[in-house]
Amino acid sequence: MAKDEAPVPESLLPYDAWTQEALLHVVISAVAHAAREGLPGGHHFYITFKTGYPGVIIPDRLRAQYPDEMTIVLQHQFHSLSVDEQTQVISVGLSFAGIPSTLIIPVTAITAFADPEVRFGLSFDVDLPEQMDLADFPVPDGDDAPAQREAAPAEVVSLDAFRRRSGPKD
Repeated sequence: MAKDEAPVPESLLPYDAWTQEALLHVVISAVAHAAREGLPGGHHFYITFKTGYPGVIIPDRLRAQYPDEMTIVLQHQFHSLSVDEQTQVISVGLSFAGIPSTLIIPVTAITAFADPEVRFGLSFDVDLPEQMDLADFPVPDGDDAPAQREAAPAEVVSLDAFRRRSGPKD
């Protein structure tokens, strides 16, 4: 083995976890900006998340339709968008088949985030925690508050089509 081909030692520092945490902060910043200022120009967000992740609160009818993962689009018709940057939880009002619903999504449940307007996308590894205190998460008022569910196995979603590419343009 040549000197240049020496195996790379395994890191004793959690670079992967730090990188994912930093990229999740990009999602928090983008959603918090949209909550404060609205979405500028043609920007819009696709947010994919694990519906069985602890702390995710969605109506039972949506959980039945999307038992593992769901993608929401924040573009024209959403309301009450907020981000609690301390608990890292997103809350948004959307309508599904004309029925208004409030969704509560811990940022750590997000598997993908994209802004197709600028071909920006991120994907995340989602590890379902062994135990989590669900009392830490807000519950929407009214009949729309669903019961918590068991978590489904994690999977990674790739958004390569939305990633910025370097090189010549077609």
